[in-house]
Amino acid sequence: MINRVRELRADRGWSQADLAERLDVSRQTVNAIETGKYDPSLPLAFKIARLFGLSIESIFEPEPQAATPMVSRHPME
Repeated sequence: MINRVRELRADRGWSQADLAERLDVSRQTVNAIETGKYDPSLPLAFKIARLFGLSIESIFEPEPQAATPMVSRHPME
């Protein structure tokens, strides 16, 4: 999942520890969210959105799906 958490946090001049305290999570959790190693639970995503005064959709968005190559299927002869 792609997210804007790092950008939004930096715009406010908050450290990862500052944001973690406001969200009642560890700094490591904030780091994992920012680096895309962890997708927050829905309740945590709502908490992040409320904290920044934005919609969840404006902070988080799914990564584009890689195109799956079409497999040609030929009837058996």
